[in-house]
Amino acid sequence: MPMLWILRALFIIVIIFAFIFNATSVDISGDNRNFWAVFWASFILAAIAFCVDVFTPKRKLSALAGVFFGLIVGILISAVLVPTVDVLVKYYQVGLINEAVMAIKWTLSICICYLTISVVMRTKDDVRFVVPYVEFAKQTKGAKPMILDTSVIIDGRIADLYQSKLFDAPLVVPKFVLNELQLISDSADKLKRNRGRRGLDILNKVQKDPTIDIEIDDEHNPEIEQLLGVDQKLVMFTKLHRGRLVTTDYNLTKVAQVRDIDVLNLNDLANSLKMIALPGELMEVKIVKPGEELDQGVGYLPDGTMVVVENGRGKIGKDVLISITSSLQTAQGKMIFGKFEEYTSRKENNGNHSQD
Repeated sequence: MPMLWILRALFIIVIIFAFIFNATSVDISGDNRNFWAVFWASFILAAIAFCVDVFTPKRKLSALAGVFFGLIVGILISAVLVPTVDVLVKYYQVGLINEAVMAIKWTLSICICYLTISVVMRTKDDVRFVVPYVEFAKQTKGAKPMILDTSVIIDGRIADLYQSKLFDAPLVVPKFVLNELQLISDSADKLKRNRGRRGLDILNKVQKDPTIDIEIDDEHNPEIEQLLGVDQKLVMFTKLHRGRLVTTDYNLTKVAQVRDIDVLNLNDLANSLKMIALPGELMEVKIVKPGEELDQGVGYLPDGTMVVVENGRGKIGKDVLISITSSLQTAQGKMIFGKFEEYTSRKENNGNHSQD
């Protein structure tokens, strides 16, 4: 989080400047006891504050309002705790001059303000829980950002839907989704490899389209990285970014709904729009494996849609032309049923005519 590291650098600079400003005064620099009291107080308080900040769990809050809110809280806490320095000096009879005591108070106030700002920047949900009417919401263009998973990128329909102006929210692709796409495209399984490469091609095409607002999120968030499985990371990522998860995965949809995450399943949307293949239409498909029935063959469209072909078992590995008999659209995806008409290549037709 660059903003947080900028804050840490400013904190160190302010602490050093405050120490030099106070320690170089005539009253403090002329007395070793006062000088070293200011030095060690500045060093120890700054070290404690910095370590507490660095080694506590991190969350992102980019809203600038969090900085001001944390600063106000820090000033209020300082007003309560700073007088304790006078009490401790008098109780233990340290014998410091007023300038040295004031320098320690300044250092304590800086550390408290730094910690409160850091805590607010990293724990917005806890702040909203403690102070119900204070909320730091990420400012986004239009509606909630739409978080894309691997399946919906491979599916490809989201680009057409976005161009149709059905959605006006920005599209976000987390870096772990991009990594999963790369792993799929490098798979030893040919079908998975083709699907992965299709997804990367679609993503590349969408990024080049000036009408589509899409972002690859490269943020490193330990809270997300420690989770196992892309689905769990997607749910947490969507929750932290207050977005809408877009997928075609039926199981992921159910998990997101259980976790109270806003989710859009494109298959549900397609089902509601009755987007089906019409009976009688012709379609080209390659038969890749036998079906469950005796004379069936199975092929797949580029988006992974299963096509069941009657009289296709003996044509495995061939590109064929089929006529659609029916189609089935469910939340799990769609299936198309058809019957063999002819080979798409005359050479294949002549070479296999005797088999028919």
